[in-house]
Amino acid sequence: MNCAERRAKSMSDIHPKKLLILYILDILQKYTDEEHRLSQKEIQDILKKEYEMPVDRKAIKRNLLNLIEYGSSIEYREVSRKEIFRKKSVVSDEDSLDLEDKGIPEDDLLWTDFYLKQKFTNEELRLLIDSLLFSKHIPYSQAKKLITKLESLSNIYFKSRSQYIYPLPVDRTDNKQVFYNISILDEAIRKEQKVLFEYAEYHTDKKMHLKKREDGSVREYVVTPYQMAAQEGKYYLICNYNKYDDISNYRVDRIRNIQILEEKGKPFETLKWSGHQPMNLNEYMREHVYMYSSENAFVKFRIVKAMISDVIDLFGKGVNFSEETDTHVSVSVHVNERAAEQFAKNYAPDVVILQPKRLRDKLRDDLKKSWEAYED
Repeated sequence: MNCAERRAKSMSDIHPKKLLILYILDILQKYTDEEHRLSQKEIQDILKKEYEMPVDRKAIKRNLLNLIEYGSSIEYREVSRKEIFRKKSVVSDEDSLDLEDKGIPEDDLLWTDFYLKQKFTNEELRLLIDSLLFSKHIPYSQAKKLITKLESLSNIYFKSRSQYIYPLPVDRTDNKQVFYNISILDEAIRKEQKVLFEYAEYHTDKKMHLKKREDGSVREYVVTPYQMAAQEGKYYLICNYNKYDDISNYRVDRIRNIQILEEKGKPFETLKWSGHQPMNLNEYMREHVYMYSSENAFVKFRIVKAMISDVIDLFGKGVNFSEETDTHVSVSVHVNERAAEQFAKNYAPDVVILQPKRLRDKLRDDLKKSWEAYED
């Protein structure tokens, strides 16, 4: 049973007069936008052909007026009799003949060119669909269902690129509980309560397995959830692990068997690194570009100037540049230390850590070990 058949079945018990206004709205949703408009006569034809509902034009106009009065975003054009006779192609012949009836004033206006302003532009829908296609934290089958729902928000003229772009599903999560996890975490965050869950990771068989303790029992995590955020195509829970006084990040798609506890969570302001301030998600994401959990620090890099755009993309416009030459420039930024270390490793030798010295020394030792490993 297709969408039209299901919709017709659900409306079968509604009085025909009440159905008419719903059918007209459905026609405008399905067939119109700013570039594709319908006259009253064209709406009348579709009602008869697709909905088996013959009605006169006055009934269509009355229901269109009601839809506009009820707040539907319907646009139309008013056409004068003189314009009709001057340019016959504007409206159908039948509409023109109606105006020639005796008793209609010469300056009487005809409503035509109706269209429904869609909630999303085609460009907005394509952006949302592409985001779903390339989001690794949503199972492939669920992403396709969401895409179908998004496509239904537009009309028959909308053609998304989803039918031409198929990311390999092997790179995506296989956790079908993702949306359930999000729902539970959202409720826990709102109620400021702790949650308990199990956490999965890949093994060499390329399947997810629950993390276990040394004795073989499944490890349970008790955390206070604060926020959920997407980073690099993955969805993370930002929280406090119950045993410690800092921040941890967990992949939402790897959470299993989650449940809300009665116990109240730790206020973010009481944690280490919080500065006794409420959580600022924008600042947190800027400082934790790789979602590592470690100390934050002021880090100074020396980079080649070709890396400036990458630095701003990664750390934002809050960075400070200094000591500029024709080829290099220094960058200072307050950032998570492990993120700074990873950034320098990813782009070495174009990025070199200058400060803090302990981080510079650590990176130098790590790179030396890497070189020795390749020498062997």
